[in-house]
Amino acid sequence: MSSLPVLVLNSGSSSIKFAMYEASDGQRTKIFEGAVDGIGTDNGKFWIKDDAGNKLVDQTPALPNRSVAFSMVADVLHSGQFPAPKAIGHRTVCGGPTVRDNQLITPKLIDEIESYAALAPLHTPIAVYIMRESLRLFPGIPNFAVLDTYFHRTMPEVVTRMPIPDEYAKMGVRRYGYHGISYESIIYQLQPNIPEKLIVAHLGNGASITAIRNGESLDTSMGLTPTGGIISGSRTGDIDPGVVIFILKKIAETTPDATAAADKLETVFSKKSGLLGVSGLSNDMRDLREAIKDGNDQARLAVDKFTGTIAKWIGSFYAELGGLDMLVFTGGIGENDIASRAEICSGLAALGIIVDPEKNNVRGEAVISADGSKVKVRVIPPAEDLMIVNHVVRLLNNQGE
Repeated sequence: MSSLPVLVLNSGSSSIKFAMYEASDGQRTKIFEGAVDGIGTDNGKFWIKDDAGNKLVDQTPALPNRSVAFSMVADVLHSGQFPAPKAIGHRTVCGGPTVRDNQLITPKLIDEIESYAALAPLHTPIAVYIMRESLRLFPGIPNFAVLDTYFHRTMPEVVTRMPIPDEYAKMGVRRYGYHGISYESIIYQLQPNIPEKLIVAHLGNGASITAIRNGESLDTSMGLTPTGGIISGSRTGDIDPGVVIFILKKIAETTPDATAAADKLETVFSKKSGLLGVSGLSNDMRDLREAIKDGNDQARLAVDKFTGTIAKWIGSFYAELGGLDMLVFTGGIGENDIASRAEICSGLAALGIIVDPEKNNVRGEAVISADGSKVKVRVIPPAEDLMIVNHVVRLLNNQGE
């Protein structure tokens, strides 16, 4: 294969991240990466840096909306300052029940993904917009959807089926699982020595955990939407359905319109809960750790809720896997918060999980388990952009078959 510049696009509710890779036979070289942050706020940032970390673009523009933000990205890529992409990969959180495979983006596919936007309301609307704009601004360049749910397609029906009436299951209500590109990247990095029984905890502002058997997803914490599973930055995680009904009824007292009431409920569970809701302070683990040092009891409670919930999931997945060979921490908190890793593992010695305090005193890739630990514990940063590039190259090659 000749050298192929591949652009990776990863859009969020207030940011657009991007990276350019040079793909050739057996080689993936990052040329640059960048982001447009603070969309819709007064703190807009637009930066690009090369693989050595040198800033190539560093601006603080007005970013009133996503249209202005993505136009800036497209303009700089058309400027001749950087290689023009010959293929584009889009991180796609969820395609719903009908879009299960990574594939070429067409207008029809975008419409299908948009029809299930309610499954990932913080991500899908802007991702759909970026897809449409990318087809328009980069005519003739193949664009591909790479799904977070793709890795979890191996989960059995006993895991994916929700305990609800069949009429709703037929509407697509099931466990999808998310952060799949991150999990897939951990498996990629562990090759060729992939443990038979593996648990990976992706811990960031959004957090999830997955049980993996022989490199395939067996079960995962997030469910129909990314709000399910583990308590995270501003999301509840799993919660008693009675709480949902109680709060909805309270909202309905002042919001009789059903759709408006549902929107308010979604805001409560997705944007005002989790670490933010319990602490009343912040959704950022760094802020909470500083508050704990100052004696803030609510911050301590929020963090204990976070680490305790993850330890419970590890125990549950240990039972489901019938044992455990390796535990991997990844994501921003998983890589950088030494205390969270120690607290999560502190009560798991009965499962053979023992962390060495000195080895754990590190940020970034490391083996942190004690010499006597039956389970190897590792920290491995995710490589999501790389996985998207790999899928784009594979899909391009398959087009020629």
